[in-house]
Amino acid sequence: MGQSLVKNYVHIVFSTKHREELIYPPYEQELHAYLGGVCKELDCAVLIVGGYTDHVHILCMLSKKMALMTLVQKVKAHSSKWMKTKDKRLENFFWQDGYGAFSVNPSEVDVVVNYIKNQQEHHSKKDFKKEYRAFLKKYEVEYDEQYVWD
Repeated sequence: MGQSLVKNYVHIVFSTKHREELIYPPYEQELHAYLGGVCKELDCAVLIVGGYTDHVHILCMLSKKMALMTLVQKVKAHSSKWMKTKDKRLENFFWQDGYGAFSVNPSEVDVVVNYIKNQQEHHSKKDFKKEYRAFLKKYEVEYDEQYVWD
């Protein structure tokens, strides 16, 4: 086989350090666009970026040339530096260590897109910790609660 043919949809989730509520207008939409731009620069086509005041969701196609951990590290590093320039109140903006990344079946992409689009409504009923635990359970990810939130 002469070609490498790859189509990996990945749903990436990460939060602000200590889940501080630092993602708010007018920077919320700018941040989402910036995150998408970083992914695009890394050859990872973005379908949608969204989130809430303390976390973000990115649905993208992972490039065949990019390791997932490298993508997340670069996205978090670039966006953290960028956020610090937006407002004096954000000079201590940091992302929490770690992330969640979940493969998405192509037949489920629309479901994930709609889920990310409706984060504001979704989080009027469920906080980030409950949401994240639900992802871990759905994808049968073993974890130690002690280390998930540090």
